[in-house]
Amino acid sequence: MSLPDTNPMISTIELELPVFGRIEPERVIAQDELFAIVRDKYPIAMGHTLIIPKRASQRLRELTAEERSRLMEWTVWVQARLMEHAETPVEDFNIGLNDGPAAGQTMPQFHLHVIPRRMGDVPDPRGGVRWVIPERARYW
Repeated sequence: MSLPDTNPMISTIELELPVFGRIEPERVIAQDELFAIVRDKYPIAMGHTLIIPKRASQRLRELTAEERSRLMEWTVWVQARLMEHAETPVEDFNIGLNDGPAAGQTMPQFHLHVIPRRMGDVPDPRGGVRWVIPERARYW
């Protein structure tokens, strides 16, 4: 499998994904037979990107070995693309998923968030994803 180069891609093809439904062509960054790479409809940071399987699957554990492997390849591809093409320089990333309702998953279709981070975008980024349970986040 060869992922696309890191040049920005503009799609003109409409895409329909499980649970997410129709994805507007201007949000589609790239795709292959297993995944669609799309701009988040409600981004929390400039460049917030989702990696979504084309087949219905609610949880990470439902992905096949091939899908899990490809997911990691796409994650690295998205990071490289964002570092090269972002309007403002990207320094780091939060990469995450909400795997089930108790973990905050609101769309019952697996998807991985790749969120670009920039120094100063929040006063104190320490703890990152630990803040999902605020009273346990600060350990320093």
